[in-house]
Amino acid sequence: MDTSALNEALAFKSYDKIADICDNLMLQVASEGVAFQHEWPYAVHLLGHIYINDINSARFLWKKIPVAVKESQPELQAVWEIGQRVWMKDYGGVHEAIREFSWSAQTQGIVAAFSELYTKRMFELLVSAYSTISIQDTAVFLGMTEEDAANYAVQRGWTVDSESQTMTVRKHKVATEQKLDPSKLQRLTEYVFQLEH
Repeated sequence: MDTSALNEALAFKSYDKIADICDNLMLQVASEGVAFQHEWPYAVHLLGHIYINDINSARFLWKKIPVAVKESQPELQAVWEIGQRVWMKDYGGVHEAIREFSWSAQTQGIVAAFSELYTKRMFELLVSAYSTISIQDTAVFLGMTEEDAANYAVQRGWTVDSESQTMTVRKHKVATEQKLDPSKLQRLTEYVFQLEH
């Protein structure tokens, strides 16, 4: 089983490619009739799907993993705990599941990258959903202490009201569409008319 493409993706931190690499490699190995179940890097494969937010594929992969492998690999169980928390939208629980396990050298990089990516996703969710939010709720969503969450948000333009323990969300500026004035539309119409006739 040649895992050089997977090792290269891990080395170059191309975590968004891991799920596809593993899926293709699994199909290739299975088509050759090679027994691979006990040697397969299931934790990395599962993390690859979780990283790209493909939770359905992660769930199907989990169902395909032999029970003996699930029971013999605590790291795989810890990865699945993250997947379950993402599936259940337990935002704070995702960060807890990440912090609760001592990750191996092979998975440490992708777990750290996923944690950072997930924090960014949650921050964008808060930006789109709230105009004001409590510091406590922000800390839960971002998986941080209240002080760290407040600092994280302030660095991104939010304002903190320490008296009420709330933060005002700074919305991203939406680019306004340029409107066509009637003279430009008329010139465009004339140009197209000349091309057709």
